[in-house]
Amino acid sequence: MSPGTGQEPSEAVSAIDGESTRQMLELIDRIQDRNQGELDDAAIMAISDACCVSPEYVRVTANRVQQGRRQDLKHKLKSISLALDPQDRRFVMSGLLGSTCALMTVLQAVTGDQYAVFGTLGLIGLGSALWNVALSQTARVATFSGAIFGLLFFISRSVFSMALHADLAFESVWLVPFVLGGALGGLVLQKVVAANRERLGLKDPVQERQELLRQLVDLQERLREGEQSLTFLSLDIVGSTKMKEVADPLSVEFTFTEYHKFVEYAAHKFGGRVHSTAGDGVTCAFSDPQAAYQAARFIQAGLVELNTLRNKIGVPIQLRAGIHSGAVVAPHGQDVTKINFAHVIDVASHLQKLSPPGGIAVSEAAAAQLVGGPRAVSDHVVEAEGYRMYVWQQRRIVPEAVTEPEGPPLSTPPKAPPFELGPST
Repeated sequence: MSPGTGQEPSEAVSAIDGESTRQMLELIDRIQDRNQGELDDAAIMAISDACCVSPEYVRVTANRVQQGRRQDLKHKLKSISLALDPQDRRFVMSGLLGSTCALMTVLQAVTGDQYAVFGTLGLIGLGSALWNVALSQTARVATFSGAIFGLLFFISRSVFSMALHADLAFESVWLVPFVLGGALGGLVLQKVVAANRERLGLKDPVQERQELLRQLVDLQERLREGEQSLTFLSLDIVGSTKMKEVADPLSVEFTFTEYHKFVEYAAHKFGGRVHSTAGDGVTCAFSDPQAAYQAARFIQAGLVELNTLRNKIGVPIQLRAGIHSGAVVAPHGQDVTKINFAHVIDVASHLQKLSPPGGIAVSEAAAAQLVGGPRAVSDHVVEAEGYRMYVWQQRRIVPEAVTEPEGPPLSTPPKAPPFELGPST
């Protein structure tokens, strides 16, 4: 669980607000690109401070970013390692190196090690263990790391000796001295290295973190230069799959091409542009919510002409529309088509799915910026699946039924008596 949150890391990451997540992803991506995919503990702590989130959130997010990329074995192992807390990583490394050193000593005894291969590997493992313990940031972590090394070396040597039939197992009375010796050695090493860090050419963690923070602040300033507020209109055809099933391919191709041309024309008419298309769905970008809302109304109204003159399928096209506004960062200047993973686009798409056929779902944030405010869309706010929105729908005029006028029914005039001929004179 994440410290102080009572949440698992994956749950905690989902609790971060969208702005913090966006900043984190941008900083992680930029630092990894600059450092050939590397993201060490100092960078993680600096990103944590810059985005005001827990280091655990940054680790989990960075690990997810790395999982989405193709990596060789070296980078995969490093990603797994960096996903751990620094002190947990030291404990794990101490245990692995303790077991490795024990295995090398047993193999050296069993094989005779004529070429000193296992002896050399054992010394390398021991040196790595000493270095791992010495670089601990606190004496407590160094003490525990040393104790774990001694414990795992003792246990592993006994296990490997038994497995390889070598008479090298220690007596059980030596367990406590090995653990205490490892703990004391770790403590002394950490103190010595901490006192001579500058002489050894090691960077001070505090100074390194401050330098990274300065670089991140500069990077954030450059990112904000490309930040702009945009409104996205998401459109999708209702029941398009069934529409295509009942029509021949040529009619489908013609009708849907005309539909896309119509949407592109409407977007340009109100100062926007088509951002992306996916199947029958179209996403358009506008500089402000008013233009997006006017374009959506224009498109919904224009479907009458489209269905009458250019729809060759035989089934009228109906659209759902969703609108949301927010800040985005264009990574390549002002080219909005390069924005692919902005949160504002996801919200617009989700609102579109919640919209009724023929309707326009406008987020509360976008509706507040319209001329006339939210009442320009609807008098009531709608809440669905955690989203607050205003929904516009075309008004349908239904003729009232003809009713009888109030009052007593008109009396029927009496029938005239049958005409009779009088007597002839």
